[in-house]
Formats: sequence, C-alpha cells, structure tokens
Amino acid sequence: MKKYIIPVIATFLVFVVLAQTGLLQPFGIHGVTNLFGKEKKESQSSASQEVYTDDDGISSRFKTSGDYFEVYENGEWKKIFWTGVNIGAGEPGIFPGELTISYDTYYRWFKYISEMNCNSIRVYTTMRPQFYNALADFNKQADNPLYLFQGVWVNEEDIERLSDVYAENGKILEGFIEDAVTLVDVIHGNATVEETAGEASGTYTSDVSHWFAGWILGIEWDPNLVVNTNTQHPDKASYDGTYLYTQAATAFEAFLCQVGDEVIKHETETYKFQTTVAFSNWITTDSLTHPNEPHEDEDKTSVNVENVKWRNKYKPGMFASYHIYPYYPDSLNYQEDYLKNYDEDGNVDTYSAYLKDLKLAHTMPIIVAEFGVPTSRGLGHKSVMNYDQGRIDETKQGKIISKLFDKIYEQKYAGGIVFTWQDEWFKRTWNNVMFDIADRRPFWSNIQTTEQCFGLLAFDPGENESVCYVDGDVSEWSGDTPAVSNEYGDIYVKSDERYLYLMVDTKNSDYDFNTDTIYIPIDTLANQGNKTAKDYNLTFNKGADFLIMINGAKNSHIYVDRYYDAFYYYFIKSRMLSDIPEDKDSDKKNSGVFNQMRMCYGYHLTVPGSNKEVSDKVYETGKLQYGNSNPDSKNYTSLTDFSYKNGKVEIRIPWQLLNVMDPSSKQQMDDFYETQSITPKSFESFSFGLGVQKKDSSSALNINIDGSYDYDTWNTPTYHERLKPGYYTLQKYLEKYKKMNDK
Repeated sequence: MKKYIIPVIATFLVFVVLAQTGLLQPFGIHGVTNLFGKEKKESQSSASQEVYTDDDGISSRFKTSGDYFEVYENGEWKKIFWTGVNIGAGEPGIFPGELTISYDTYYRWFKYISEMNCNSIRVYTTMRPQFYNALADFNKQADNPLYLFQGVWVNEEDIERLSDVYAENGKILEGFIEDAVTLVDVIHGNATVEETAGEASGTYTSDVSHWFAGWILGIEWDPNLVVNTNTQHPDKASYDGTYLYTQAATAFEAFLCQVGDEVIKHETETYKFQTTVAFSNWITTDSLTHPNEPHEDEDKTSVNVENVKWRNKYKPGMFASYHIYPYYPDSLNYQEDYLKNYDEDGNVDTYSAYLKDLKLAHTMPIIVAEFGVPTSRGLGHKSVMNYDQGRIDETKQGKIISKLFDKIYEQKYAGGIVFTWQDEWFKRTWNNVMFDIADRRPFWSNIQTTEQCFGLLAFDPGENESVCYVDGDVSEWSGDTPAVSNEYGDIYVKSDERYLYLMVDTKNSDYDFNTDTIYIPIDTLANQGNKTAKDYNLTFNKGADFLIMINGAKNSHIYVDRYYDAFYYYFIKSRMLSDIPEDKDSDKKNSGVFNQMRMCYGYHLTVPGSNKEVSDKVYETGKLQYGNSNPDSKNYTSLTDFSYKNGKVEIRIPWQLLNVMDPSSKQQMDDFYETQSITPKSFESFSFGLGVQKKDSSSALNINIDGSYDYDTWNTPTYHERLKPGYYTLQKYLEKYKKMNDK
C-alpha cells in the first residue's frame, strides 16, 4: 500500500490547488471547504443563485417591479415588502459628527432590529467602517438579514449660504457627486476615506453590496433652495446621462438626475453592479397641490422625480422616497377632501387620503422612508387623527406605528422605514430651541424636546438603571438625608441627566392625598421670585421662582413666577402669539402671581379656501400626570410625573420646566427682563420648602424655603439602553409582514 500513498497525496494536493483557484467551478466545486461542508452560512446558496447577472455581465440583487421591489434569491425574483427603521449616528454625550458608535453596539442593534421582524435599515450618510463591518458580519450568520438603504447627505451650511445648487461653480452639486461616488466604493468594501471633521473616515473593506437594497440620495429639500435653483438656471432644466435622463424637468430635477446618473455609472463601470435609486423627498416638495395649506413655504414648489427617467441598460429601476408624518405639514389637518376620508372604525384618516393621492402621482414604487411619533413629554404639532408629535406614551407609540404600517401597505406602497431606531439627545425642536444651549445638548436629555424622543430604543440616564423610578416604591431613597425637614414632613432630592426628583414623606397619618394639598416652593435664581402666592394664600420667607402643587391625581401642577415665565417673555410679549392678551404687569417683580407653565405648538393661521381662522395653539405643559414611571411595572406609563403610596409622594420635573438651559454645566435662564434676551447664567444650588394645606382650610400658610440641593456638573453623561414598549408591540405586529415575505 505504501507505494500508492505518495501519488494519492500528490493528486489530492493538485486537486485542492485547482479547487481553490476556481478552475473546478464548472464542475460545481467552489473551494476545498466544500469538500468538508464547512463553508460559511452565506455560501450555502451559490453566488450565481443570489445575484442576477444579465447578458452584459452586470449584476444586481434588487429591482423594482410594479408597485414593489423584488429580491433575487435561489435563482428567482421574489417580491418583498420593506419593514425597516432609520438609524442615526448619535448617542448620548456626542454630536453625530463625532461618529463614535462601536462595532459591538451596531452588531447588538442589528440583532434587536432583526428580532423585531424588520428586514431593512436606512442610514443618512457615510457611516464608520465599524457600521459596515458589523452589518456584514451580522448578515452572514443571520436567519433574518437586514438589507441596507444608503443615504447621501448634502451640506446644509452650503444650502443655507448659497441657496443654489449650481452656485460657486456647482459647489453643492460637485460635493454631492463626490460623496455619492465615494459611498459606492464604501458599499463595495473598496475605499479609504481621509479624515475630515464631522465626517466618517477610515479604511472600508467589508463588501455589503449583497445586502444593498437601494440609494436614497439627498435630504428634505428646502423649498427656497429648489425655487432659487430653478429661477436662476432655466438653461439647466435638462440632463441627458448615460443611465438617467430628464423629461420636462426643472433645473433642480436635472441636478438630481445628474447625481443619480453618476452613482449608477460609477457602480456599473467599477463593479459591474447596479442598485435601485431614489431621491429623498417630503410632503413640502411633493408634486401635489394642497389647496388648504396655510403656510406658503409648505406648498410653494415641487420636486417631481417622475421627470427623471432611466434607460433600458439600467436594470434595477428607480423608486420614490418620501418622509410622511401624520401631523405635518398643516395641510394634513385642514385639507377638506382629506378630512372626509374615514378608516374602517369611522375615524378621520387624513394619512391614508394623502398616501392615496401621492400614489396616483407616481408610476414607480414608493417607500415611506420616514414616519413615526415621538414619546416626548413636550408637544410639537397635533394631528386630527391624534397621532401627535409628542405627548405619546411609549406603549401607544408602537400601536400608532403599527397602524401607520397598515395604511402604507393598504395603499400599495413598497414599504415603510420607521423614524427612528434610537433616541437622539443632540436634537432640537422649533418651539423650545431658544430655551437651551446648542453646544451642550448631547450632554443631557431634554424630555420636552420632541425630536429627541422618536426612538424605539431609549437612552435612559444612569449606567445600569435610573437613579429614581417614580412608582410608589421609595426604596432608592433609603439612607438619603432630607433637604427639608419640618412639621409637614421631609423632602428628599436627587437628579440625573433628565429630571430633578423629589420625594415627599408626609410622616403624617392624617394626610389625605385626595383632599389635601402639598406645596413645594423652589428658589432657583437670586434677587427675584414671589414671597407670596396670592391665589393659594401662601407666604414664603424668600422669593420662590416655581411652585409645585400636588392636589390629588388630576389637579397637580408646577407653576412659575409671572416674572420668570419664559414662555410669556418669548412668545407673548414679542406678540409671536397674538391671540393671547398681554399682561402689562409681567415685568413686575414679587407680584405674588404664579403662571401656568405653557408650551406653544402652533401659531395663528388662516386656512386658504375656507378662510377659517385658527387661533394660536398653546397647552399647559406644567400640568403633572399621575402614574407609574417604572418600565418594569405592568402599570408603566412613560409620561408619569408623580406617584403616591403610603403617605409618600414621588415627583420628577424635567430640567427645562425649571428654566434650566443646561443641567450638565449648571446654567439656567438669567433675568430676561434685565438682559433683554433668553441668556444663560450659572447657578450653584436650588432651595426648597414644604407645606401641607388641609381641605377647606382658609388660614394662610407660611412656608420657609430653607432646604438646599446641590450636585456636580458633568461632561460625560451616564446612560443605559432600554427597548421601549413600542419595540415589543412592533415585534409582534410585524410578524405578519415577515411571514408574507417568507412565502
């Protein structure tokens, strides 16, 4: 036998070399690992089965067909309905341009998203190499892989400065093309991007083209940018490219066409690969006319992607991408024909009405690339459907998004991508942006800001758990020293990156939560504040800037000294809100008057067509909601402000409701009547008092404000991840779409 061993070994080694070099592929042998059945899961289906290659040698994985997308799997094209989430670039303590999210974090998130029964993700710009590495590694082993929609951002500073995509020798155009072409190389794992401040960089080696569903190029276009570009350049209203061309277009549409053509050209010529293409859009610049839109900028121009056509040699085809929320713009609340549309339960359904109109305006598939509702305490806009921008409980969030998914599917859209995966502390909102400090936003969580709270994944303060849960269980206060101790009880104080917490121990067996009233005056700013509260028959030993009143589950509030009412100063004194009468004594110190804490969510407007007048929209944001804020409780209510059990009241107050502009650096609003603006001022500590008034008591109550609370500043916030209840609602709900796609 020995004489046969050497020839057999030699033959085997030759066989291995031939297999590894691919010379045996015609015989169905792709590598030596096949001999032992040890190829990676990705290779269980051959490459020829997973990628379609046409007669010209151009490959693709996805294409548009009718109303939907198709994915090439197991040698055939298969319809797919997109269910996805957008992923941002930020996490607490950093601005999105710092790009610090790790490989492990992305990998963990992909697992969560896949387990939620989503099949896709969308990002807005070039991400770190860690993102694409994690995506490739996750998908190689995933039973439910995530397909990528890749965005290409446009410099918003250039847009604001130039307001013309062709200005300065096409600065915006050229930058857009350069970034998009580079991203082609990134997707194919063949790029080295030099370091630039605020942008991703590094060496990209992970080829994710196998899971690359499509391009979504651009942003929510500023209508003034569109108008100015079209006005300044009527001679550029057409483009005739290699793969894309325009027909009856505007200069701005030709600009988009050129960028898309360059992307397709580079991917085709360099990688012999093609991917579907869309241009980002939103209701503001859609191709429809909204006769009842009260705001001129929301219906002054259009970007019609139907004017961009593709040639036969571009096989995947185009799709349309829109951001469509149920509460914005106002045409969704006032358009008369939309208000006549009802769902199966008899409720007004303006969202479906709009989707139907938009669908009729397109021949290509449409993806709703952003939709959702935030779980913020603050409110930005209201919807006639009660799908509001803010003041949505975390449990209700999932139910609303589920209903929106159904509406998207029922109107034969190609899919929907929820906004968004993670909460984003760095964000701002139009109605309270003036009350914080821009370069400190990532360091604390402003629950009053709607834009920070769209996520299905929360970043809660605390490394592992919050410092306090307002739930009736006061065990986390054990061993603490009270800041106030008097005949009415004790006040304990804590704080974190989101709230100031108070626990009141009445220590009085005859305290009745339902009938008695707890008063907590708070002194935050020296040399001002009320020494009386005329409406409540209270006196204080020094000026109180705020007054918390706990009067049962349904009548509890935090009030602000009239003189220190930032809402009044900014919105009413300036006459931005003209329907609310001025208070001529608002600038008088120590008036004894405490105002409701209010928030604006809309200005006075006139509805075109009907000429209906709609008053300024204001609500009391200082009204406190009773409930249980512990996410582990079956009675969890995310909008909870206070709770009560066994003579003890727990309260949490958002920092912004104390006129704090940045808790991380301990800066509050200064005396704005003196400074003539909303400006920050440093503080050291807050002082508190405590009083309890029995039901029907007519005697004056004097409260000493003598308890003090101080804390340390921070530049690195603590936080931990938490999947909101909406995540689990969607997880269960999206099962039906996953089963549909799996058929």
